[in-house]
Amino acid sequence: MSQYAHPETLVDTQWLSEHLDDPNIRIIEIDLSPESYNKGHIPGSIFWNAMTPLTPDLRFNFDPTAMEQLLGNSGISNNTTVVLVHDSYIATSGCIFWLLKVFGHDDIRILNGGRKKWTMDGYSVTEEVTVVEPKKYHAQSPQENLRITLEELQKLRAKNDCKLLDVRTPEEYRGEIFMMNPPTENERGGHIPGAINLYYELAHNDDSTFKSFTELEEIYQKQNITPDKFIIPYCAVGGRSGHTWFILKYLLGYPNVRNYDGSWNEWSRIPHLSVEN
Repeated sequence: MSQYAHPETLVDTQWLSEHLDDPNIRIIEIDLSPESYNKGHIPGSIFWNAMTPLTPDLRFNFDPTAMEQLLGNSGISNNTTVVLVHDSYIATSGCIFWLLKVFGHDDIRILNGGRKKWTMDGYSVTEEVTVVEPKKYHAQSPQENLRITLEELQKLRAKNDCKLLDVRTPEEYRGEIFMMNPPTENERGGHIPGAINLYYELAHNDDSTFKSFTELEEIYQKQNITPDKFIIPYCAVGGRSGHTWFILKYLLGYPNVRNYDGSWNEWSRIPHLSVEN
């Protein structure tokens, strides 16, 4: 992992196994359902539903008070080392990494390979309930330089050095489905005109670990996603693109990457904005 631009943001299963009893570490397992977590989880970990940081209309909640409550109730202070572990949905770790950075948390790490790699490497899980002592957390105001708004996107997308990166599935990109089903009512299928499609999971190996620096560099640069460009990833609701933001910024060291968290959920529902499919 030392080849990455910021290798300190990743930990492997051995490192985590050696730090399970560290009182300054909070392990968060993230998934869309607690079912797998309840059957057995990494000792000392807590569960976050990936939908918790979203509002009912599937937009990220940028209210600092809500984030302070979520982190504080999870036993996290501003000095806590947070280790993020994805389960069935790879994008959750990078997405939450991005979100915590938006609120200014300093020490965040991702378990390379997530829950899948933990069990593949023979480490044990437990059904024991993790007892958490709430802590006081102070969230910074959202750092807007890590995300991009619709208004900013409309101004920037016409520039030659700006690349829109659609990290959804090819079926979503072509407009065959909207998130998980065919479009209905006011949902429009397709993609933002000019966007390049590169499915986010192509950045991972079969064991859910990230591909090497060289492999990642080749994947993105083949699509003209290069460090000299202003890269704007998007997906359906900003989660998968938040994960790609992490890859580009922290693993490859791209200097100009901002997540369009409004993503297709926002763009497609505005009638006057054009779409391609």
